Amino acid sequence: MASKKNSEYDPKHPPLTPSEKAKFAWYIGRMAKRGIAGETVYQGDLEKKVDRILDGARARAEKNARQNGK
Repeated sequence: MASKKNSEYDPKHPPLTPSEKAKFAWYIGRMAKRGIAGETVYQGDLEKKVDRILDGARARAEKNARQNGK
């Protein structure tokens, strides 16, 4: 049974656009591949990119919430 989509804004899990979902999945896949290479492999660059995607989604969701709340 499919659950109903939650329309309330959650800052921990902002809604992502299809483009953001694809980028997010790509970066997580690359992080997993680097993780296989070893624990000492640097992943900070990919973590920053993922954080940037989430920050942009949060900013967009907050902006939309303010505009829809007026």
